[in-house]
Amino acid sequence: MPKVEMYLKTTCPYCVRAAHLLSQKGVRPEEYNVERGGPLKEEMVQRSGRMTVPQIFIGGKHVGGCDDLFALERQGKLDELLAA
Repeated sequence: MPKVEMYLKTTCPYCVRAAHLLSQKGVRPEEYNVERGGPLKEEMVQRSGRMTVPQIFIGGKHVGGCDDLFALERQGKLDELLAA
């Protein structure tokens, strides 16, 4: 299973939804809390090109945020990415 990383804020409902979906898939992502900004937030923006959370990476590939993750699930592509 590829490494799954998620930049998040603990109070973000979209982060909670994304984490829940990944949990249902048996995945526990490596979490990077960017609540207070700083170097991790800068790293997230540099890697994803986005300022919002969550930002999710599977196997080092940026898959997007919560809506993007759920879109992959609806298209049947999320399991493929997680199995690669």
